[in-house]
Amino acid sequence: MIRRPLRPLAPVLSARDRGENPDAVERSHRREREEARRDGARVRAEGRLLMLGLLFVIAFGAIGARMAAIATAEAAEPRTADAGAAILGSRADIVDRNGRILATNLPTQALYAQPHRMVDGPRAARALAAVIPELDAPMLLREFTDPGRRFVWLRRRLSPEQVQAVHDIGEPGLQFGPREMRLYPNGPEAAHVLGGVAFGREGVSAAEIVGTAGLERALDGRLGDPAQGAVPVVLSLDLGVQAAVREVLGAGMRLMNAAGASAVLMDAVTGEVVALVSLPDFDPNVRPAPAVAGDPALSPLFNRAVLGVYELGSVMKPFAIAQALDLGLVTPATRINTRGPLTWGRYRIRDFRNYGPELSVTDVIVKSSNIGTARIAVQIGGERQQAFLRALGLLDPLPLELAEGALARPLLPRQWSEIATMTIAYGHGLSISPLHLAAGYAALVNGGTRVTPTLLRRDTPERGARVVSEATSAAIRAMLRATVTRGTASLAEVAGYPVGGKTGTADKPRPRGGYYEDRVIATFAAVFPAHAPRYVLVVTLDEPVETSGPEPRRTAGWTAVPVAAEVIRRTAPLLGLRPEIEPAAADALIRVRN
Repeated sequence: MIRRPLRPLAPVLSARDRGENPDAVERSHRREREEARRDGARVRAEGRLLMLGLLFVIAFGAIGARMAAIATAEAAEPRTADAGAAILGSRADIVDRNGRILATNLPTQALYAQPHRMVDGPRAARALAAVIPELDAPMLLREFTDPGRRFVWLRRRLSPEQVQAVHDIGEPGLQFGPREMRLYPNGPEAAHVLGGVAFGREGVSAAEIVGTAGLERALDGRLGDPAQGAVPVVLSLDLGVQAAVREVLGAGMRLMNAAGASAVLMDAVTGEVVALVSLPDFDPNVRPAPAVAGDPALSPLFNRAVLGVYELGSVMKPFAIAQALDLGLVTPATRINTRGPLTWGRYRIRDFRNYGPELSVTDVIVKSSNIGTARIAVQIGGERQQAFLRALGLLDPLPLELAEGALARPLLPRQWSEIATMTIAYGHGLSISPLHLAAGYAALVNGGTRVTPTLLRRDTPERGARVVSEATSAAIRAMLRATVTRGTASLAEVAGYPVGGKTGTADKPRPRGGYYEDRVIATFAAVFPAHAPRYVLVVTLDEPVETSGPEPRRTAGWTAVPVAAEVIRRTAPLLGLRPEIEPAAADALIRVRN
């Protein structure tokens, strides 16, 4: 392209020869160039507008064609899965430590209807409501006779008997889709451990099973992994022991008129939870919906053993005594001033009875002296007390294989003052779960090493950090045994099985502050066999009242202790512990359970 100059030489020279003005030639050339530029711009703009209009026509045409195709096509069944993504309904089994099934999958059928294919919709509605009473016949009739309905979900799972009954209706518009359903063959046994499942991604021919609570949710990835589907998850629970604990605890809860109860039975060396029960409970096969109003702690879904955090009372005293022994501040024979009441500012600390001017450290535990424990706690100091309880794992959530485990946060005082140090030492001002308590006692009596609770079977012990010396552990074992032989837990004696333990009775707090005068949380923390503990048992009763005497009795010695004794009597043989015929020798009890 040759650019034309604004003042072309030849026309300018020619204009000069003719006596004309050369500037007129320049203006003429400028005008011609501007007109050519405008013409080119107009042509380009018209081309762009034409292209844009063509694109709009194509886009709206495609959308209209798709809408027409959808409107005239037959309705497809609903699918929540991504296109092309396979829905896997398989899930690994859950078994107890001996291989007994706790949770498994069972093939079943889902039921749906295609009303446009029905021969007799009204008859099908009546017959189906008779087979499945949960379905509403009038609603089915409306759906089956609605000309606009082409697909209706009826049931996500059916029993074999219901499948056959629907087949017998003989209606071609009633169709089945294959399903895998989660089955808990033992019903409510270990319900709070297992939790429950629900259907996730779902199509007509398959549905994904996902965990919604408990261990099913915590181990959802492992249980739903197709590569590990043939390998069951082995728990530390013993189904026989679990059933015995639940039966005895339920009977004790009714006998003691309690609003709720929990029990934790733990291996003191490995940390394996052999039984975990929370009452009231539920059947995970028909898991109830969560409560939308009221106190969630009253729901059968609430796991009192793990989620419930309580001021547990005097069962906390062995921790203070153990720390004082380990620090060398006292010995089991050291005399402690127990004159009362113990005054701190406006607070008065009293004992349940007048135990005289002084008690030995051992008798502070045996007789359960608040004053004696508080004086020992002052010697320890708040900073050291807090560090010791944290080392035991009592101030943090426990890493248990339950979805709810991380929610079980102990309630600590806002300020760890001296009065808080004193009250925490005897079980007030700090709220922990029964599972926390069981893990703490296991560390005190197993030789002094920290224990991490687990619901999975451990073939080899996992020794934790040392929290107290072996000498301190032996001294605490002797004190717990003395509490049963001559102290507040005398009803815990079980023939053939020496038991040690500590009682705790704590006033129950009101929701808006203060404490009830006639409601308590009664707890008994037991260890057995007492001279070489293999197991820790924590039994907690919510608002128990023992009414066999002339006046109602609420203390743990009358309520939680006899229930725990019966649990030990029933479960010790199941755990492989031989009863002692003669006074205990070092190896008198032999553990034969795998």
